[in-house]
Amino acid sequence: MGQFLLVDSRKLDGFEGLHQAVHGSHVDVMQLGRGRLRGTLSHVGIGDFSLSIGTFNVGMRTQRVSSDDKLIIGMLLAAEERVAHWSFDMQLNDVLVIPPLLEHDGVFHGPSAYAAMRFDLDEVTSLFGGEARLSDPDTWRSRGHFRANLESGAIAARRLARIMSHLRSHKHGLTPSTADFWKRSIAECMAANVMSSLPPDDIGWLPSARRLIRRVEEYLDEAGTRPVHVSEICDALGVSRRTLHRAFQEVFGIGPVTFLRHKRLCVTHSILRASAPGTTTVATVAMQQGFFELGRFSHYYQAMFGEYPSQTLGVAPRQLAGLPH
Repeated sequence: MGQFLLVDSRKLDGFEGLHQAVHGSHVDVMQLGRGRLRGTLSHVGIGDFSLSIGTFNVGMRTQRVSSDDKLIIGMLLAAEERVAHWSFDMQLNDVLVIPPLLEHDGVFHGPSAYAAMRFDLDEVTSLFGGEARLSDPDTWRSRGHFRANLESGAIAARRLARIMSHLRSHKHGLTPSTADFWKRSIAECMAANVMSSLPPDDIGWLPSARRLIRRVEEYLDEAGTRPVHVSEICDALGVSRRTLHRAFQEVFGIGPVTFLRHKRLCVTHSILRASAPGTTTVATVAMQQGFFELGRFSHYYQAMFGEYPSQTLGVAPRQLAGLPH
């Protein structure tokens, strides 16, 4: 299927808007709380993969019939009162698994916010590459509830919301060449909260670190200037995140995520240096390389290169309206 890209956001004025609470799936809803329902609903669509984030101000009853053949993985982002899905009482940042063709029901007793990914079950192998238990489709064939770690769960939830906010504000930066990176970044937020509730796996055998690093760098060379997510490398090379992390620590003294960020910063620097002012913007290039928090990106960039990205581009900082330096 072609790469269909969508970024959409709207305000809710009535509970009927939540029939599309999960992009591409119909949800039956009934309002429980009193008052006019207000909220927001945002969708990101990348082919058959989608992320939806919704907020609403009154209690709701939600049900989904068993006609949907996609896997849905949801996270509770906020709740003022009790939230229950099936028999699971949800806490903040917990993850819920709704397998394909399974009926679902939930009760939000008060104002709440949620995030939900929807995609083909066959995609988990690539999306969660490097985590054997998560990349096995059988893991997701039963409904499930994963309790999030208090600290890391909150970080993952905030990151997910920031990704959505950034894509919503810079929708033209979601291009076919960067779509896979953003899709993996979204999935990683959910995976982080699932992994925190699973027992550690076996350490396993560590292949030659330098040989593995060489394979990674060859893969990055073939990828060219497009951003590459760590889960893509794990999937392509058939290694776990833990093995990859130990190899990078042994060779470089930093983890693969940091290494890939440095790689993307270098690509960004080269693009900005080769661009003429007025032909592009720092924000556009940053997003093309997978940076969505521009303030943090600018900090990383200045710490690495000793100058701000606007200086590399040759544009005075005052000309970059609203862009953090």
